[in-house]
Amino acid sequence: MGEVIGILFMVIVLPLALILHYVTRWRETKGLSREDSRLLEELWQDTLRMESRINTLESILDDEVPEWRKRT
Repeated sequence: MGEVIGILFMVIVLPLALILHYVTRWRETKGLSREDSRLLEELWQDTLRMESRINTLESILDDEVPEWRKRT
């Protein structure tokens, strides 16, 4: 009788417990960490600053060298 319970535990309960454990861990780590969120925000702000600088440079070039876009 004890052997049957042991086999049932190994075949049914243990795999189910492992699956539930890893599903729970996966759900916990699915989102971004605080550090990742902070880094992503910094990258976004850097991108906005670079976009502004590029627009400024293009405006200056448009005024100073009107045909610059046609050069390749």
